[in-house]
Amino acid sequence: MKIIILGAGQVGASVAEGLVSEENDITVVDQDPARLAQLQDRLDLRTVVGDAATPTVLRSAGAEDADMVIAVTQSDQANLVACKLGQSVFNIPTRIARLRSRDFLEDESLLASDNFAVDFALCPEQVITDYIRRLIEFPRALQVLNFARGRVCLVAVRAYEGGLLVGKPIKAMREHLPPEIDARIAAIFRDNQPVFPEGDTVVKAGDEVFLLAAAENIHPVLNQLRRQTARVERIMIAGGGNIGLRLAKSLEERYEVKLIEGRRPRAELLANELNDTLVLYGDATDEDLLEQENIAEMDLFLAMTNDDEDNIMAGSLAKRLGCKRVVALVNRRAYAEMIEGGPIDIGISPAQVSIGTLLAYVRQGDVAEVHSLRRGAAEALEIVAHGDRNTSKVVGRRIDEVQWPKGVTVAALVRNFEQPIVVGQTDDWTAITRYGEVVIAHHDTVIEPGDHVIIFCTRKKLVKKVEKLFQVGFHFV
Repeated sequence: MKIIILGAGQVGASVAEGLVSEENDITVVDQDPARLAQLQDRLDLRTVVGDAATPTVLRSAGAEDADMVIAVTQSDQANLVACKLGQSVFNIPTRIARLRSRDFLEDESLLASDNFAVDFALCPEQVITDYIRRLIEFPRALQVLNFARGRVCLVAVRAYEGGLLVGKPIKAMREHLPPEIDARIAAIFRDNQPVFPEGDTVVKAGDEVFLLAAAENIHPVLNQLRRQTARVERIMIAGGGNIGLRLAKSLEERYEVKLIEGRRPRAELLANELNDTLVLYGDATDEDLLEQENIAEMDLFLAMTNDDEDNIMAGSLAKRLGCKRVVALVNRRAYAEMIEGGPIDIGISPAQVSIGTLLAYVRQGDVAEVHSLRRGAAEALEIVAHGDRNTSKVVGRRIDEVQWPKGVTVAALVRNFEQPIVVGQTDDWTAITRYGEVVIAHHDTVIEPGDHVIIFCTRKKLVKKVEKLFQVGFHFV
């Protein structure tokens, strides 16, 4: 596929890295020659220096025979103009735009083909907000991801000394769960290296364990396997930019929220925009300010400024002063890997968090969901199975019959989305109903047509091999 990426910032570079390894013909456009040169040194792609919202530059990038344009510059206006030019001048079939403004995102008619002609709108700030909200619901999780329309949940946790599974084989997990609940350890990372999870694999303290279960079961499973943790009630946010504002708005009704902003005009604007959030004008790295605002009583500190160093400093200070848990936004992947597990509990790379929804759309076909794991080193994907035993390498076969690439784990299947499943009761008369049957994968589980198969790939390069396995043909026997 011939793809033009407009913008070589964090999101654009991550998208290019995610797609260039899949044998796509990639061209990246940006106004910064140094940034493009750095990208070209790392990846096998073409670059063009210029304004992405002009026909001349788009033509130089190969727009006349491109299959897709992905406009992820810092400017909403430039992204929208590029998509419109891609449709009206160059007839590019698929057009994707990164948008920050609520005005464009909330009025879908503006993105229709007779207006700005955007097929898919990506808002990284909203994706990150949703991601952090899920982390808040699981106080000790490193990562929380949903699959199959929310029917399945994947949670990454750190195995701790004295935990029920530490020092025991994975198959012992069954002993700690009620008979009606099933779960699966989809992957283990030990010292940053993948450990293939088999029944006899022993979990060690410090392992990063990816645990998967039906959404209604994930809390009971974690409660069985980890020490109980108090729920989050008090949250402090450092940084009142787009992400900080979105977070505060989404959290203030359920939690006690304080937000620190270092620019007075912005702080005043935030105070007017937010209803139940206490907005503080000041520096989040000011020890006196944090102590004055009772940082030691906070359950969670979210460092969400635009500056990596400020986030690291503010987060480290908050932890030293007694805050229970610290999450920091860190754009540089090397920083995120270096700081996580120290005073900062979780380092979030915005580009890596938001890229999954975009990759799922770009790959299209039968890939319903893609999640980047461990800052892009691994991926979890949800892929739909089609065909039958004669036309597919996976359908109609037991999981242990399929020749999966080394490093690939089939974790679960979801089938029959039209079928209501009772998953609990709110009271004696009211049932909680979900749609779709969750099947935790075991070696003898048979993949059926239409199943949404959730697969864990310990290396990103394995994704293409998995997709090929699911292709339907007429020569399989």
